[in-house]
Amino acid sequence: MTHRFSVEVVCCMLVSGACATGTSSSAPQHSAETAPSSAVAPHTTPPPPATPRRPVADVYQGITVTDDYRWLEPASDSAVKAWSDAQNARTRAYLDGLPERAAIAHRLSQLVRDTLTAFGAPRRTEGGIFVMRYDPQLDQGVLVVIRSIDSPGTAHVVVDPNTDSAHDLTIDWYVPSRDGKVVAASLSRGGSEAGTLFLYDALTGQRLRDSIPRVQYPTGGGSAAWDGDTAIYYTRYPAPGERADSDAHFYQQVYLHRLGRPLTEDRYVVGKEFPRIAEVELQAAGDPRYLLASVQNGDGGDILHWLMNPGGRWTQVDRYEDKIRIARLDESGLYIVSLAGTTRGRVMRLPLDAPDMGHAHLLYPQGQGAVDGIAPGKTQLYVRSIVGGPTEIRAVDLATSRQVVVPVPPVEAAYGLSVLGGDTLLYYATGYTDPGSWYRYVPGMPHAEKVPLVRPQPMPTDIEAIRALAKSADGTMVPMTIIRRRGQPRDGHSPALLTGYGGYGISMSPFYDPTLRLWLEQGGIYAIANLRGGGEFGEDWHTSGMLTHKQNVFDDFIACAKFLIDSGYTSPARLAITGGSNGGLLMGAVLTQHPELFQAVASEVGIYDMLRVETTPNGAFNVTEYGTVKNPEQFRALYAYSPYHHVVVGTNYPAVFLTTGANDGRVDPYHSRKMAARLQASTTSSRPILLWTEPDAGHGFGTGLNRALEQLADHYAFLFDQLGVSYQPVQGSEAIP
Repeated sequence: MTHRFSVEVVCCMLVSGACATGTSSSAPQHSAETAPSSAVAPHTTPPPPATPRRPVADVYQGITVTDDYRWLEPASDSAVKAWSDAQNARTRAYLDGLPERAAIAHRLSQLVRDTLTAFGAPRRTEGGIFVMRYDPQLDQGVLVVIRSIDSPGTAHVVVDPNTDSAHDLTIDWYVPSRDGKVVAASLSRGGSEAGTLFLYDALTGQRLRDSIPRVQYPTGGGSAAWDGDTAIYYTRYPAPGERADSDAHFYQQVYLHRLGRPLTEDRYVVGKEFPRIAEVELQAAGDPRYLLASVQNGDGGDILHWLMNPGGRWTQVDRYEDKIRIARLDESGLYIVSLAGTTRGRVMRLPLDAPDMGHAHLLYPQGQGAVDGIAPGKTQLYVRSIVGGPTEIRAVDLATSRQVVVPVPPVEAAYGLSVLGGDTLLYYATGYTDPGSWYRYVPGMPHAEKVPLVRPQPMPTDIEAIRALAKSADGTMVPMTIIRRRGQPRDGHSPALLTGYGGYGISMSPFYDPTLRLWLEQGGIYAIANLRGGGEFGEDWHTSGMLTHKQNVFDDFIACAKFLIDSGYTSPARLAITGGSNGGLLMGAVLTQHPELFQAVASEVGIYDMLRVETTPNGAFNVTEYGTVKNPEQFRALYAYSPYHHVVVGTNYPAVFLTTGANDGRVDPYHSRKMAARLQASTTSSRPILLWTEPDAGHGFGTGLNRALEQLADHYAFLFDQLGVSYQPVQGSEAIP
């Protein structure tokens, strides 16, 4: 799932949870101009293409629901393609007609291109440390090997997607062998996330003849783990003819491949007992004879864990009622985070020779924070917890259970926990105004020390991050972070951008985005809401925003918007909102429930038709989070907030910019097509309803940096135009060529 403008793609830094980037330029010299109460595009927006209504009636739980735009669902239909092309042409005409877009695009490129090369979370092997390297001059990240974390200059390239002639290749994920001589990498094209597993000689970068198709897809993802150094376990979706075509992206199972052998000799390992919507993660321990398969029952669903012993026998470790959310396999045992009897998680260890809950040894009882990451070392267990958004790390002595707080700057987040041998911990600490650094910590050290994997520069010192609380409809206090220039007047005139997510237990933790500086330089305020549905306060916070409680998420976001307005940070005429994927659903829900609160909405790869979402492959995986129309109570909840079904004819809607990707396997692009059609037919305002379908992209993952920057320029140009922000050049920045 994505949030603000695919910031993960733009920064190319949020890999394995590690955000590392920075920028350098002078402080802003100008603030935004005051917008009129009904800011509109200064030029004429072409009318939308003709969109006929072709009603189709469905009956859900005894209620007849009419869908006027069902005909827009099949992307292969020539009429749909022509309509989508016409929408793209209209949107392009609007965006290209904005006089300030060129300056915005140039500044965004400056902010990103001026950052230094950064590195993702490392993976240690006997032959070196594998790490993704992100060069802001390149479209895609590159997989390299370095001798040590203190010498990134020794990097040797193993896989470089940028050399591909089609320029649309990306690395989905990779797994090096234990000796570091071979690396397996899933590669996909055009943002599709439909990956094939390739094997590479780590020394030469030469691709071996082994290639395994159907290992990765957006529905259940994909995974692999090495059996020694000459064989690899991998997840695979059904091959043609194994199941019905409708099940092609379901029923993940695990197979074993031996290097250099034909695929016909690959052996089935486990998976026939897994659910249809299984999402399988494989892990191997220091002893390669053990293999762990973590099997999640769809997005947001419960997880079961299966362990294979040296004899090849599989043991089901837990039951659903054990509520194990995280499991890490180590040669010293199986470390688990359980929510049974707790909402924030406790950490236990199971012996590998008796992997059942009856032999669980408690290592870390429930604390104040919600546990969302663990990393076992030789004598220490590192536990990462989230406390409302910011995070903390504790080192737990495995012999005495004594806890020590690992230093992490306040109001920041730590990502990419890795143990690089013994008890040496590596983590990345970053914040909204601090691009952060990689840190190394060894027990007994008074402070963690920085390592030279990246040396970015922070935001200007006049930028501050403020924590605030908004009261939701049921009285729940919802935290949010407000980023702005120090001393910025709270007179209601500042343009503000509010974002949120609220789903799947995913927390909106602090992250650094160099492109956000563009907004702040022009006097903008940026706010991040920590909504229910996320994991900021544990599982209760998540469950209170899922299934039939989803309306709480929207109420929380509305409360945050009203807080910004009532506190003088902004006004409805200067407030824009943005979100993606599940956050796009949030955008659709709040703009239909409270259109009067917002001037502009930028929604990316969103879900809007909640009655039809489960008919798509990945939509079926989301039933455990959203619910199903087959359940009467869940249907009523879905129908009550489904954005598409609550667009009302004759409403004065804000400006809306919907974006989607033609290759999106997570959220079908038809959601955006249908939502755009209904909004365009219903709004009475003069503000535009725009739709853009990126032809060679998916859900956002794998989008090249150049294209991502162009998309971001489109979004900001739209927001500047609709909020009446006049772009002012920053002193010291280069002029547009």
